[in-house]
Amino acid sequence: MSSGNLSAGALLGTALMLMSAGAWAFDDSNYPDLRGQWNRQEVPGIAPSFDPTKRPGLAQQAPLTPEYQKILEASLADQAAGGAGFAPDYLCISSGMPMRMTAYTPLEFIITADATHVAGPDGYMHRRIYTDGRDWPADVEPSRIGYSIGKWIDEDGDGKFDTLVVETRYFRGQRAFDQTGIPLHEDNQTVVMERIYLDKASRNVLHNEMTVIDHALTRPWSVIKSYVRDPSKQPVWIPWDCAEGNPHVRIGQEDYMVGADGLLMPAKKNQQPPDLRYFKETRK
Repeated sequence: MSSGNLSAGALLGTALMLMSAGAWAFDDSNYPDLRGQWNRQEVPGIAPSFDPTKRPGLAQQAPLTPEYQKILEASLADQAAGGAGFAPDYLCISSGMPMRMTAYTPLEFIITADATHVAGPDGYMHRRIYTDGRDWPADVEPSRIGYSIGKWIDEDGDGKFDTLVVETRYFRGQRAFDQTGIPLHEDNQTVVMERIYLDKASRNVLHNEMTVIDHALTRPWSVIKSYVRDPSKQPVWIPWDCAEGNPHVRIGQEDYMVGADGLLMPAKKNQQPPDLRYFKETRK
C-alpha cells in the first residue's frame, strides 16, 4: 500500500474519530429534562390568546399604535360579520412567531448539541433555535417562523443549564399575535425575546417569558406563557394537516367558503359573488 493511501486512510480515520468525539461530547444530563408532550396551560374561561391571563381581542389591551389599533378593530368587525379577519391561519398560512408559542397544538422540545428544536404535529411550523454560538448571518431568507439564535445558561449556579435565552428576527408575511387578528407591523422588523425554563416547584410546568418588540406597538409587549407536560410516558401525537378539509377560499380581497355540496358560497351576509369574467355562462 502506498504512503499516499496510508495518509488518506489516516486522515479518514482521524476525521471519523473527531466526529465521534463531537457526538460523545454532548451530555444531555447537563440540560433540563424537556422530554414529552407540552400543552398550553389553560386558564379557565379564557380562549387561547397572546397574553394568556386576558380574554382575546380588545380585552388583551395590546399596546398598539393608533394605525394598528384600527386594523385590529376592523379584524374584529369582519369576524363579527362572518369574515375571517386579519390573521391568515384560516387559509392554512401560518402566523409563525410569536403566535407559534401560544401552543394551539402540542409542542415538543428536542435538545441537541447545536440546536434546540420546537416541533409538533404541524411540521410546517418547526422551530430550530441555534445554540452553537453562531452570530447573525449576513444573508438570511426571511420566514414566518423567523431565524432564532439561543444560548443555554446556568442561572442557579449548580453547574447545569436551566434556562434557554432566545432572540428571533428575520420575518416575512402578514402575521398576527393571535387568531383575533392583533397585527404585527407590515415592515416585519419584529424582534422576539424569550426565556424558557422549568418551574422550580414542578418539573412538569414550563414557562416562557416572551417580549415582542415591533413597530406596531407603542412599547415592548411582555407576557408569560406556560405549558404543562402530558403525564403519559407515551403521549399520542395526532397528525394534523390544516389544509385537509379546509373550506375557506380567498378570491381577490374576499373570503368565501366551499359548502357541503361542493359549491362556492358566501362567508358573510350580503357578500357579492366573485368576478366570473373568465367563465362562460353554461347553466340556465
